Amino acid sequence: MQNQRERLLAALSQLLDERGYEATTVSMIGKRASVSKSDFYRQFKSKDACFVAAYDDAVEQIREPALAACGAADSWPQGVVAALRALLEAFASEPARTSLILVEGLRAGRGIYDRYQAALESFVAQLRDGAPPPPDGSHPPEATDEAVVGGVAALLSRRVIAGETARLPELLPEIAEFALTPYLGATEARRIISG
Repeated sequence: MQNQRERLLAALSQLLDERGYEATTVSMIGKRASVSKSDFYRQFKSKDACFVAAYDDAVEQIREPALAACGAADSWPQGVVAALRALLEAFASEPARTSLILVEGLRAGRGIYDRYQAALESFVAQLRDGAPPPPDGSHPPEATDEAVVGGVAALLSRRVIAGETARLPELLPEIAEFALTPYLGATEARRIISG
């Protein structure tokens, strides 16, 4: 049963990447996964339920390597860079999953959009934890963490829509500088990225 479920989630992700949410049907998902329609409904109540499960699974699959990379770093700035590297590499290696998270997750309705926002919020907390005060002693506005995470997500979504998923790791220097600058200043952010 677990194998069927995994195949259905993978099939849904692939079909969403190829056709989009509206054009994907339960029959298409079952056929791609080599699972009968009745077996599909034993696993999920609807296409929406399958989508929610696939979305949640995809988010966890990218969150785990990002958090592990962050946790293995020697400092907060290095952790941010390591987490971004892990995310970009994970996104580039799984285009269908990436599209599910960054594109279809925004199109599938309020329930999934709420999950998208919750996923972003979980990264906001990770960015906020351990962030040093900027060198001039001031503190960035409260919304800085959200703006950084939301800005990165928006940039990546646009690149995925443009068909540039495989090239996402090339954006690491720019994205890392964008993420670190509010906390460290531009000069220090560039030094960390180039070092």
